[in-house]
Amino acid sequence: MKHSAEVEKHYEVRGWYSTVQEVRHDGGAVSDTLIKAAVGVIIRNPFAGKFVSDLSELTGPSAAIGHALGERAAALLGDRQVESYGKGGIAGTAGEQEHVVACITTLFGDPLREQVGGGNAWISSVSKVAAAGTSIDIPLAHKDELYIRSHYDAVTFCAPDGPRPDELLICVAVATGPRVHQRVGGKTVAELLATA
Repeated sequence: MKHSAEVEKHYEVRGWYSTVQEVRHDGGAVSDTLIKAAVGVIIRNPFAGKFVSDLSELTGPSAAIGHALGERAAALLGDRQVESYGKGGIAGTAGEQEHVVACITTLFGDPLREQVGGGNAWISSVSKVAAAGTSIDIPLAHKDELYIRSHYDAVTFCAPDGPRPDELLICVAVATGPRVHQRVGGKTVAELLATA
């Protein structure tokens, strides 16, 4: 993972985490497998325990995190394409929600898009402050059109030993398609492709 080394030049990394879920059905007939994956990195929070106005130490090099997490997430899908994505993170209890947000701005988002094969849509996002081992539901939406209802979903992600109070967990999620058995209407991927 060539981009991971770049992250480690700018942040103190304690570990990388990942999970993959393959969904065959949700009560109905077996369908095409939906693969959902999430990846995260735990970094030391330089602002833990203090209020600082300038968060550029986190934001400035965050493109490296977007590249690294996007690269890792796409690889977990094997040879299948990314259709939806989301991002988020947890600040340890000595940090602030804003410390996570500083890491996942547009500087982070554009490299994430590059690594997952493009993306025209806003990237769904979630952030919070919590204790180590707390799970986070990373929201998913279609990467090229936010209003494709079939792709509204989430991946529950957890780093069992983090983030510790002075750490940040920064994470992304991707999926290969819509919810299995989606059937509540709305704009379709076919309609999106027809107008492209």
